[in-house]
This record gives sequence, structure tokens and C-alpha cells, in this order.
Amino acid sequence: MTEDQRVGQLFMVGLNEDDKLDGATTAAIRKSHFGSVSFIATTTVGVDAVRSMTDAVQALATDGATAGAGFFVAANQEGGLIQALQGPGFARIPSAADQGKLEPSVLEDDAARWGGDLMAAGVNFDLAPVMDVVPPGEDDQNEPIGVLHRGYGNDPETVAAHGLAFLNGMQQAGVATSAKHFPGLGRVVGNTDFTADVVDDVTTPDDAYLEPFQAAVDAGVPFVMVALATYTKIDPDHLAVFSPTVMRILRDPMGFAGVIVSDDIGNAEAIADIPPGTRAIDFLEAGGDLVISKTVPPAVDMAAEVSARADADAGFQSIVDEAALRILQVKEAYGLLPCGD
Repeated sequence: MTEDQRVGQLFMVGLNEDDKLDGATTAAIRKSHFGSVSFIATTTVGVDAVRSMTDAVQALATDGATAGAGFFVAANQEGGLIQALQGPGFARIPSAADQGKLEPSVLEDDAARWGGDLMAAGVNFDLAPVMDVVPPGEDDQNEPIGVLHRGYGNDPETVAAHGLAFLNGMQQAGVATSAKHFPGLGRVVGNTDFTADVVDDVTTPDDAYLEPFQAAVDAGVPFVMVALATYTKIDPDHLAVFSPTVMRILRDPMGFAGVIVSDDIGNAEAIADIPPGTRAIDFLEAGGDLVISKTVPPAVDMAAEVSARADADAGFQSIVDEAALRILQVKEAYGLLPCGD
């Protein structure tokens, strides 16, 4: 890969349409070499229409665009209010709150079927499960998880057991997963998609509420998504997504060797006052790997800034190359790399 192609692997950009690949996204993938995409809005067009779109995406995995590396095509397919892909061929998935009432073995079987729907549609990455723990009695005050019924339960053991069942079922279907939102959004009030300055002043580096994330790491989850909140007892000076301290906890002592993913840093309110290029560079320098931008224009700016910085700074170039390697290693595990001679 060229350096610009390696930079492109560090980005997942949103798909603007639910039933076709638009020209602007196609042009951006070819020019900026973006290596992953995601559905960013709820669609009811069904499996066949989504498959037509994902096939069009994978057709862009050319030597010029991605050096032949295939795309992770992702969706937020948690269940309940958060099910991006609906319509003919997609089963309706209950909310995580209802999934948490099932026996884990039953949930694993269900998740394997839901993963089969995704694979039939050409979607190979589910941006789930949510491993955040909302304390008992606080669901109604917790906007990102509790209010939306995205939590499997109100204690770490229940969340870990059901989150693992979900990711194991998806894995059986061949769908990659991402445990989110490290180190947890269960103890905040505001939703970082719509609110700035979201703060958790409770969670510590060795908190019991990190146990679901540790369980996912131990189970081999390929991706972990980092939150856009500030954790004052871990790193009061940075949002988690820009915090070397948060990243180090995930790598060691937790032992995660996979891909660290940002929550959306393209359009989220939590980072709106930070220039796009600065967001991407700060995330990578903190130890992150894969930048999610729901919209394409900020990602184009980010990729250009990252490439320019890599050209000028050998140390940063090494950071880029290491992140790209981690992403490509996961792509290899999911059959997305071209076979060697």
C-alpha cells in the first residue's frame, strides 16, 4: 500500500443513501482511499436492496483505491430503537433491555440468526454490543443508554454475560463486533451525540463496571469503541477518545490487541469545536486506530491532515502504519484481503 492508502484504512465513513452508493462517497473513497463504511440512518429497504449497495461498495476495493483490500461495511444493529437495517429479510431485533431477559444461550442463537441476516445483506460489521452498565434505578436519567433501552442489565455480570452471548452469536455468523463505549457511558447523563461536556466523575481505572469490556477482550472481540465523554478519575484533561491514559488501560492491563475505534468524531456535538484534522491526529496519537466519521467531508479533511503529518513526521508515520496494520490484520481474519501469490 502507498502511505495514502494506509491512511485511508484508518477511516470508516457514513453512507449517505440507504439504497444506492452516491457519487460523492464513491469519489471520496477513490480519492482518499477510505477503507470502511457504515450505514448512518435507519433504512427499511430490506436485505436485497442493502446487498446491492454493499456489493457496489466492495466493487470499489481496487488496486488504486484500497490496494485490493475489501471493506468493513458496518451498521448499528443493536436492537430496539437502534436497528439501522430493517425491512424484508431483516428480523426485528428486541432492545438490549429485552435481550437481557433471555438466557444467554438463547440470545447467542438469536444473535447468530440476526448476524445471518447481516451477512446476507453484505454487512460484515455490527457496531455492537453495548457493554455500558447503568446503575440500578438510573435508567431514566441516563440519556445515551438507559433512556434508549440499550443496556443488557444494571450490573456488570448480567451485561457481560449477555453482551458476550450477542458477540459470540454474531461471530458464529461471520460478523465482526465492537464492544462499546469504553470505559462506559452508564454513569453519565448527556448523550455525546447531541451534548458537549459529558462527564463521568465516578469510574476509576480498576472499576468493576469495566468488567464487561474485559470479558469482551478475553473473548477476542476484534474492535473496542472509545467514548466521547471525560472521565475525571481516569484522565480529567481529555475526552476518552483523545486520552492516552484510557487507551493504555485498554491495551495494558486489559490486554486488548485489536482495533481501537472512535465513536463518531465527524459530527458529534462533543467534538464540534475541534478542527477535524486535530480530532483525527489527537485520536491516533493517543493510541486509537480507526476513525469513525458519519459524514464524508470531515473525513476528507482528516485524512488530508493525517497524510500531511505522516509525510512530515516519521514518528507519526509509524503510528499510522501500526494502526493500519492492526486494521488489516482484522480484515485478514474476516477474509477481506486479496490472496497473496
